[in-house]
Amino acid sequence: MLTDVLRRFNRTYTQRIGVLDESFLGTGRPLAASRLLFEVGNDEGVSVRALRDRLELDSGHLSRLLRLLEGEGLVATAADEGDRRRRVVRLTAAGRHAYDDLERRSEDRAVTLVAPLTARQQEQLAEALATADLLVRAATVRLREVTSDDPVARVATQRYFDELDARFPDGFDPGGPDAPEPGATYVIATSDGEPVAYGGVRPVIDDETAEIKRMWVHGDWRGAGLGSRMLRHLEALAADQGYRRVVLDTNGTLVEAIAMYERSGYTRIERYNDNPYAEAFFEKSL
Repeated sequence: MLTDVLRRFNRTYTQRIGVLDESFLGTGRPLAASRLLFEVGNDEGVSVRALRDRLELDSGHLSRLLRLLEGEGLVATAADEGDRRRRVVRLTAAGRHAYDDLERRSEDRAVTLVAPLTARQQEQLAEALATADLLVRAATVRLREVTSDDPVARVATQRYFDELDARFPDGFDPGGPDAPEPGATYVIATSDGEPVAYGGVRPVIDDETAEIKRMWVHGDWRGAGLGSRMLRHLEALAADQGYRRVVLDTNGTLVEAIAMYERSGYTRIERYNDNPYAEAFFEKSL
């Protein structure tokens, strides 16, 4: 039923916003090239790698699209002055004009599309699309194993620390830089190339027990089930590594996390570490 609704919506929406036209919104460019132009203009000085990750395009297809835009004089690609190994894409003056024109055409199409609806219907549509957008994004995030010093993992870790510092009554001090953790495995969830969830497992207590650490979900993504999905993924990872039990700790102010752990079958146990910020301790058999 859900897939039928999703496929019908895709057919309806793509037809009505001009995706099927060879010239998207009358710009003379196909949708893929227009989307790439938007991404470059929306993030001036973006690297080729970031574009590839964000749009999930293979290198060959992205190169062809860039050559198309370069051929029209809309973008220029050059080595990054700060890191000559990176190639950075920027709009030219003509590209800025084309970007502004694309934005105007997109806004006009959106306004025309919803104009027949009442104010209440427009509000309902906005709420429904926001929910659909979040859930589709949550369903399609990419999970991959990383080391704790991976650049994206570092970003996620810092955001996790920043949130703890903001939420804990007396703040949070992570201490010094991370030391290597033998046997630890971390998992990052990304969408459009940005980290949206993070967590890891590491050995603790005995050979049969792993600890789940640094469970974090971006605030904009909460309510979409991503935290539960990450938790299940980490449990499966621990089981695959031969562990029969997982434990974790958390602070009492993180009530959403505690509720998720209890819904997921975790039970409270006595303190098992000396973490000064930990106030609640849980375990679960795998």
